[in-house]
Amino acid sequence: MLSKFEQVQQQWGGNSDVIDQWLLNRQQLLTDYCKLVGLPPYEQAARQLPSSSQLELFCGQLVDYISAGHFKIYNMVMDRWNQTGFKATPEMTYTYEQIMATTDPLLNFNDKYAEVSEDDPLEDFDPDISAMGEMMEKRFDFEDQLIQLITESLMKPPGA
Repeated sequence: MLSKFEQVQQQWGGNSDVIDQWLLNRQQLLTDYCKLVGLPPYEQAARQLPSSSQLELFCGQLVDYISAGHFKIYNMVMDRWNQTGFKATPEMTYTYEQIMATTDPLLNFNDKYAEVSEDDPLEDFDPDISAMGEMMEKRFDFEDQLIQLITESLMKPPGA
C-alpha cells in the first residue's frame, strides 16, 4: 500500500491543494496502519497484539480520515467545481458511491476496537485488521480513480 501511495503522490501531488491534503491524510493513516500491524519499516522483533492505546489512536486516525473525506475534501472539491462551472459526471458519481460503500465496514472496525481494554483478548484481531487493510486498499483505489477524474476535470475549462 505504501509503494502504491508513493506512485499516486508523485502522479497527482502538487496539482491541487485539495488533493494534496487528501494525500497527506492518507499517508498518515497508512503510516499508522503499518505501525499497528508491524509492517516494514515498523516491524517488531516478535509479533504482538497492539495495546488498547495503540488501537484507540489508530481508530481515531481512521475516523478522522473518513470524516475528512466526507465532510471536508469532497465538499472542497464540489465548491471548486461550482466556482468554475463543473458538474460531476456519472463516472464520478459512481466512483464516489463506491468509496462510500467502504465507509461502514471501516467504521465497524472502529466500533469494535476503539474502546477495548488491556484485558480484552482480541481473538479476532488478526482477521479483522487484515480485512480492514483490504477495505482501506479498496477505498484508496476508488479514491485514486476519483482523484484522476477530478484532476482531469479541473485541467479543462467548462464546456471544452
